[in-house]
Amino acid sequence: MGFVDRPRRVVIVGAGLGGTATAIRLLRFARDPLQVVLVERRPEYRNSGVAYQRDSNHWHHIFNIQAGRMSAFREDVDDFVNWANHEADRTGWPPEWCDFTFHESGPAPRRIYPDYLANRLAEAAREACDGVRLIEADGEVVDLEVGTDVVRVIVSGPGLPTGEVDTDGSVVEANASVVEADHVVLATGLEQRYPAFAAEVADHPAFVRNAYSQAGIERVLGVRPDGVVAIIGTLLTAYDAATVLLRRGHTGRIHMISRSGLTPRTYPADHRHRVIDLPRPRLLDDDTYDGQKAFVRRFTEEWGRARAVIARDHPEVSPDVVTERIAKAWEPYLPEVLAKIPSAELRGLLNRYGSLLAVLRVSAMAYTTEVVDAAMGEGGQVVITTGGVEEIRATETGRLVLSIASEQATQTIEADLVISNFGRESDYRRVDSPLWSNLLRKKIAVAHERTGRGVEVDVRGNLLGPGGIPSGPISVIGSPREGDEIVRIGRTGAFTFNLAAIKNHSVVVAATALHRLERRYDEQAADVVAMSADPPDGELADAVAHSVALDVRRMATRRRDDREALGTRVEESIRAIREITTRDDMTPVSDRALRYAVNAAATTKLTDLSVTPRELRSVLGLDEPAE
Repeated sequence: MGFVDRPRRVVIVGAGLGGTATAIRLLRFARDPLQVVLVERRPEYRNSGVAYQRDSNHWHHIFNIQAGRMSAFREDVDDFVNWANHEADRTGWPPEWCDFTFHESGPAPRRIYPDYLANRLAEAAREACDGVRLIEADGEVVDLEVGTDVVRVIVSGPGLPTGEVDTDGSVVEANASVVEADHVVLATGLEQRYPAFAAEVADHPAFVRNAYSQAGIERVLGVRPDGVVAIIGTLLTAYDAATVLLRRGHTGRIHMISRSGLTPRTYPADHRHRVIDLPRPRLLDDDTYDGQKAFVRRFTEEWGRARAVIARDHPEVSPDVVTERIAKAWEPYLPEVLAKIPSAELRGLLNRYGSLLAVLRVSAMAYTTEVVDAAMGEGGQVVITTGGVEEIRATETGRLVLSIASEQATQTIEADLVISNFGRESDYRRVDSPLWSNLLRKKIAVAHERTGRGVEVDVRGNLLGPGGIPSGPISVIGSPREGDEIVRIGRTGAFTFNLAAIKNHSVVVAATALHRLERRYDEQAADVVAMSADPPDGELADAVAHSVALDVRRMATRRRDDREALGTRVEESIRAIREITTRDDMTPVSDRALRYAVNAAATTKLTDLSVTPRELRSVLGLDEPAE
């Protein structure tokens, strides 16, 4: 049996946040018939992934940033808060949240996020153009075979819908272990690091490898109230575990252990995301890298200079978020600086100061930090221990003993329960994934050369093989792009792979896939793209700007009828551009080339990182009537 003449098919590997966000964008953007196949190896992770999964998150686990920053759409900053207040089904919510009014600067529990994503995905499917269809499938994608025009997706499990021809000539929805895709999006999410220090106790009932799992939560809640608990980590995941214990009345000692000993800062109660302008940091002496010691010295000096500028020019900025403001303001300048640091040195800096960069770039909500911080201090219930866990062994009584080494000494802690943080693995040569192992082995993917974090992609998220050559119609979303986010955009900490990055990834990847698959685009029109980015002054510039503004609105619109009306206006504006170029004896340009140029420019505007999402909406004029 062979494939029928079917609509183009995009297979998205992973139905968590990144996969769902990309599926929504494809369903909204597509205007030609398209199958969007969203495949997930763990059904319970659909519309959530490990970060938001319902059974893996206690009601005390809240977003580490404000509810107002959790919209899945940068151009619609209030979407999540509006959904939570007016659309969410609160049946079964605990009293603490059942009557809660969510607001921009306030907290929200993570476990409600899958409902939000599922709602927006279902809406996008309902409001899609004719012939644009969402298919949700279960199974684990274990390999890809890249052909001339298609990618063969190898699936272990139930399989994906194929739309094959039955013996009587009718089309049936069969399942197959090999499915042809015209484009593949890898949205595989975070990869967990194997805790070698806990190899002897990995299956011990007093050891929790993943606190973000149903079994992990049950073990945390099941420890006796006066039991000694050791949490490996001192940042956000550790605070989550400690918060659950403390809010349920735990009285036993809680040890939090990490090599850095750093703990998260707390956002002010009225915090709003903001981008401020700061002087370009002079991070290299004479524009030359002279080693880690000199670089760290210069970094510290420039950081102090930036703090002084904020104190002088922006006294309204809370001291609690000065570091976040600086880290964000420096993002545009970091790629040029990092490009001058040798790869080995860059990896060393990231490994040594990764935790510090994470703390500088993002804080946490008071709901989480206040209860933990209040239990610290001399003689407090929560104790911070600085050092690395070298080994964990079991005792005959069923308890666990941790050996912790620091520069000063080695000490031991005996605990009734040990909670390991998620332990994200960023080196994809070591991830426990059949898919990534196969892609790296076959050199369809290569580890990120400069940072050793994630894999190589180009500016549009296309997966690259050796020599920077695209590996085929394969795009990447989220965590696997960590290294590229660092060196290309200057992001640090969790912002290399979290929701903020995924929002932009989903827009660019969906648009890129459709540029290739839809007959209305000619993505080879490089000259036209350059013209649309910087058109000549006068009537043509106005026409191009008008077309781009209309296409931005179309891409940002939820309702099908409104999108189709805007699509008609985009076509009219493109014809006006062609008429201007023809009248002025410019080089003839096809409608397909103009559509591509206009859509590429609209995509760039929708993903502008120089402004906050709320500012973006204003800059794009999305709250004003379309002209």
